[in-house]
Order: sequence, then structure tokens, then C-alpha cells
Amino acid sequence: MADILVVDDDATVREVVVSYLRAGGHRAREAGEGEVALSMLRDDPADLVVLDVMLPGIDGLEVCRRLRQRDDVPIVMLTALGSESDRVVGLTLGADDYVTKPFSPRELVLRVDSVLRRAGEQLEPVVEILRDGDLVIDAAQHVATRAGERLALTVREFDLVRFLVRNPGVAFTREQLLAQVWGWSFGDQSTVTVHVRRLREKVEPDPRRPVRLVTVWGVGYRWEAS
Repeated sequence: MADILVVDDDATVREVVVSYLRAGGHRAREAGEGEVALSMLRDDPADLVVLDVMLPGIDGLEVCRRLRQRDDVPIVMLTALGSESDRVVGLTLGADDYVTKPFSPRELVLRVDSVLRRAGEQLEPVVEILRDGDLVIDAAQHVATRAGERLALTVREFDLVRFLVRNPGVAFTREQLLAQVWGWSFGDQSTVTVHVRRLREKVEPDPRRPVRLVTVWGVGYRWEAS
């Protein structure tokens, strides 16, 4: 059972989402504004936040940015149909997943459970340390460092780099990465593109000319071992 904060200015959406989350075995509370949500999370942190992009006052993207400045609480964003720019910006700011409106409440609960499962995998430590040049990935601590400096990775980014470093030299399609890294049988493949771009900014000497996480044209991506 997880404690989840649902942030949306539409009372009907909040009511439906909260109802489905509770039916799924979670505790759920709600907020209708970004400032209210931030205040609630300061006083009583949540295990995950379901966050709408369009909010009165400060919008969901700004709420996401502020949350990422202080902790790594998993965030699932709600975006309007066709608002690809919002999805990309949200993922760039550190959101772990997104669901497009109008959405199926059951799908949202599945996405929430998937993000929580990934975030909680380290409750049973796995003794695994991966090394590639100056990059070290410690699965037990869920920490990645480059040249001794800790990398600020989201749960999704950590899962991605760990998977790729474990499978050097293999070209994966975006669809394969969605399924094998995050366990999704559905989803927008642009999610992979965004996470690859964010990861390159953290592991590449020059993200504009990647030499580790390289693009395989017509296929997808491959990790080149040092």
C-alpha cells in the first residue's frame, strides 16, 4: 500500500482517480492547486504524486521542477491529448511517467503500480556493481557515479543505464527498451527518446556527440563499452 497524492484542478477527475487508487489498495489524498500540493508534501511526504500539467497558479511542470529540487518522489504526470511538448518537458524535468487525457483510470493505476514497483525494487538489495570506464553503477544502493561524482538519476534513468551497461554492444529498439527495461507492453516510444537524451547529458563527455549511448539508425540505441 502506497500513499499517493493526486493533483488536478478538476474535482471529478480527482474523485475518479482517488476512487480507483483506493480500490487498488492504495491510500490516496488530493489537491486542486500546485501550491497546495507542495505545502501538503512538505508537511506529509507521499510515496508517489499523480500530477496534472494544467493547474491554476503554478502549473504542474513548475510543481515537478520544485519537487525535483528537494527529493526524488516518483511522479506520474497527466497531460492533454496531443500535448507532446508538455510530455517531453515533464520527462526532462524528471517525471517518471505520463498518462494522456482522456485516460482509462485502470491504465493510470497500472502505470502507478509500475512506477512504484520500480522505485521499490531496492528494498531487497541486489549485490551487483557494474563498471564501465569512469562509470560505476551500484544496484544495491541504487546509485550511479561518474568519475566519483554521484549522478542525479531518476528511477527510470537508473533502470535504463543499468540495463544498457549490462548488455553492451546490443542494439535495442525503442519498443524493446519499453518492454525489457520498464515492463511496458504499451506506451509512447518517444518516452525512450527523452530518457536517452537526459541520460546522455549525465554520462557522456559531450552529449551532442555521444560515444557511450549511441544511436543505431533505423533500429534504436546501443551501449558502447569503454
